[in-house]
Amino acid sequence: MQNPTAAMLVIGDEILSGRTRDANMYHLAGQLTEHGIDLREVRVVSDDAADIVAAVQALSAAYDNVFTSGGIGPTHDDITADCIAAAFDDHIDVRPDARALLQAHYDRDGKDLNEARLRMARIPDSATLIDNPVSIAPGFSVQNVHVMAGVPSVFQAMVASVLPTLTGGAPMLSQTLRIDRGEGDIAGPLGALVIDFADLSIGSYPFQKDGKYGANIVIRGQDMARIEAAMVRLVAAFPA
Repeated sequence: MQNPTAAMLVIGDEILSGRTRDANMYHLAGQLTEHGIDLREVRVVSDDAADIVAAVQALSAAYDNVFTSGGIGPTHDDITADCIAAAFDDHIDVRPDARALLQAHYDRDGKDLNEARLRMARIPDSATLIDNPVSIAPGFSVQNVHVMAGVPSVFQAMVASVLPTLTGGAPMLSQTLRIDRGEGDIAGPLGALVIDFADLSIGSYPFQKDGKYGANIVIRGQDMARIEAAMVRLVAAFPA
């Protein structure tokens, strides 16, 4: 059976401008692979409401799960929550359950739950809260869209909260072989291997080191016996 599918939507001008390097895609991809969910697409959009709404609607219709990153903080440009509500024609306002979490947190820290911080309690009516053990302010899920913070430590904690609630499939397994030859030398036999093992994903990732060319060949799939059979063929075609 085919594994469930997923997409990721990274939101923020700071990503597109190069001021911030996204680390969340790498983490999410690894976690989904272990859970048996295939990450099929990643998009990056600016802090533009129309673009966010359009991307959420398109990805939600195309994949089993959508994970968003960024735009749920306390500042003026944190508009993701409102965009999610608009995408699903849902009402949004400060939710009592989210407010209670924030109130207790800031009371313990001796800080005021001011208007800026209260923005983080704006949650669509139909949403389910996502636990945030790092900084308390919750993420949320609406239908198949899981809305998470952009700060890597918080994003990772929210992923850990959400994944156990999702249906997974067979974990993706892999083996890698380094071949110290250029891709032009290995393309022919590698192409034949791809045809004979069409049920596997076979990728070639070239490198250059000390003036010499090579490639790491990664064979991925859900059946280790098939992966090992393909690897035997690969080693035989390119003996060390």
